[in-house]
Amino acid sequence: MGNRLSSITTRTGDDGTTGLADGSRLSKKDLRVHAMGDVDELNSHLGLLLTEPLPEPLGTEITRIQHDLFDLGAALCMPGFDVFPDTAVARLDTLIAEFNKPLARLEEFILPGGSRAAAYAHIARTVCRRAERVVVDLKSHEDVPEELLLYLNRLSDFLFVAARWIHHQAGVQDVQWKKGFNRPAQA
Repeated sequence: MGNRLSSITTRTGDDGTTGLADGSRLSKKDLRVHAMGDVDELNSHLGLLLTEPLPEPLGTEITRIQHDLFDLGAALCMPGFDVFPDTAVARLDTLIAEFNKPLARLEEFILPGGSRAAAYAHIARTVCRRAERVVVDLKSHEDVPEELLLYLNRLSDFLFVAARWIHHQAGVQDVQWKKGFNRPAQA
């Protein structure tokens, strides 16, 4: 990637298209562009999460994940090029196990919230799921490396565990879903 942007305003997208790394142009409504945008949005949400005081090693790992997501976006932007690290999915599997180890067994579904940092992790998780759905849709039409789907799937799991781990580290209880919470009591 020897070429760096010297001008942010290029006007090349004024016609509703965007450029891929190979110089080809796609409509901004193309699934590949949607996938790239959702991955970029996810990375931005992780940046927002990093503005919160996070206990280590979570902050370091989120930063590593941001770099992975940049590589994943590059893989989407450069169809046919192998630019995504082979070890990224296995690293997430390890992180999920490590961060989940001290957590209490889940007895109920968890509602997003409880603390701002955990809520940000849940927002990132839901954006990750959306990105995954778009990449699945893209894969049904075009060749997409399997590792990208595996990574997004594991990442959403990690972000769920991370939200719970944030609470655990801070001594905050997860907000549990309660069946029938909004239903009137039976007489």
